[in-house]
Amino acid sequence: MMHIDQVHLNFNPQSLLALNLVLALVMFGVALDLKLSDFKQAFRTPKALAIGLFGHHILFPAATYLLILALDPLPSIALGMLLVSSCPAGHISNFFTYRAGGNAALSVSISTLSTVGAVFMMPINVAFWANQHAGMRAILRDFSLDPWSMLLEVGLLLGVPLVLGLIISHRFPTIAARLLKPMRVFSLGVFAVFVSGALLANWKFFLTYGPMVVGLVFIHNACALSSGYGFGKLFGLAERDCRAVAFETGIQNSGLGLVLIFNFFGGLGGMAIVTAWWGIWHIFAGMALSTYWMKKPVQAAKVRA
Repeated sequence: MMHIDQVHLNFNPQSLLALNLVLALVMFGVALDLKLSDFKQAFRTPKALAIGLFGHHILFPAATYLLILALDPLPSIALGMLLVSSCPAGHISNFFTYRAGGNAALSVSISTLSTVGAVFMMPINVAFWANQHAGMRAILRDFSLDPWSMLLEVGLLLGVPLVLGLIISHRFPTIAARLLKPMRVFSLGVFAVFVSGALLANWKFFLTYGPMVVGLVFIHNACALSSGYGFGKLFGLAERDCRAVAFETGIQNSGLGLVLIFNFFGGLGGMAIVTAWWGIWHIFAGMALSTYWMKKPVQAAKVRA
């Protein structure tokens, strides 16, 4: 069996682009059921926004570093975990929040701001925490990140579907109502097919090297979801807001992580496999948690006129 760092996944740039487009489709479906008043209400609670962003950009990367020290994985796997924890929130977190009866507008606001903030926070987090660890420091030689490319991705893959969905829901509410359910079913179905195809294309690698990362990813993701929820509870957020913060902390844009790994680390096997498995596992975790919370509905806060 070859060393994990010599493995190259069957995942090309076209596949990554398709993944981002599918996620944008999911974002559009969520946006169809949002109103401008939802965002006004979200920004009326700056405390929840601040806690969500702090949990995402500060708390989770720091917790990841402590987890790495405790579990002592291979340096490449550790760097993959750190890179994932530094990624912006995954777009599908908005869908899970909505499904779980959480504050969807807050979720979208945190996703948007975390993605923009990641232009600066992602390289800072990776450089700072990786340089505290000898093994990761040895790998981290020429890491660089083009902020303009990421900003373009934000605009195309998050901003555009969000704006289009909001325009339709605001200007054409009847059309939005008709599109809402079909779009949810279609976007989720396409997403499931894409993930299944990617999993099958790399099944032999996951069978061979999965035992090295499955447990780590399970613990890492559970830490993210629970720390986000617990952090919100600690600071007295409403239940709907805590659910949003949990998903914004625990659902990462691992597709972006894979792009960076292939662009800046030559597709290093340990980093790629842990990040790819994160992308698969957090969908199952998000679906399971949102299903559980669906059975425990909470009362939405009333919007003042």
